[in-house]
Amino acid sequence: MREAIEGGCFCGRIRYRLKRPPMFVHCCHCRDCQRQVGSAFAINGLVEAENLEILTGEPVMVALSTDSGRPHDVYRCADCQSSLWSDYGRRKWLAFLRLATLDRPSEFTPDVHIYTRSKLDWVLLPEGARAFEAYYDVQAEWPQESRDRLIEARAKAKGQARP
Repeated sequence: MREAIEGGCFCGRIRYRLKRPPMFVHCCHCRDCQRQVGSAFAINGLVEAENLEILTGEPVMVALSTDSGRPHDVYRCADCQSSLWSDYGRRKWLAFLRLATLDRPSEFTPDVHIYTRSKLDWVLLPEGARAFEAYYDVQAEWPQESRDRLIEARAKAKGQARP
């Protein structure tokens, strides 16, 4: 990503800017994502919430239940109901950005395919794709730079300076 990328909802009421590339990209095949987006999977870029800048409009938060029981807040346009990003676990500092809402959605490809145990049979994964029946070990899969960003974002949220 050379410069910030903008995105928005279907009707154009909400526009946002992604200031940094995602730390990591999931192609999630879980049943929750399938139902929420009405498709075979969701492409989520994990980003620090501070790197999402709302330019116009204000999303509404919709609280959803999950199979895991953890809270799941989805931020949507009040008019067209486009799902823009999620906050799993009400962390507030980490967002799962729906990358298909970017103006250039092909900018980022999935790092992993997760919850493939519920992948639709006709979905074929690319040759060599890193795929997991459920979740995965972040320490094993994420590049060090991304893990550092995650640690820094978590520390900032807790009000701790990073050593």
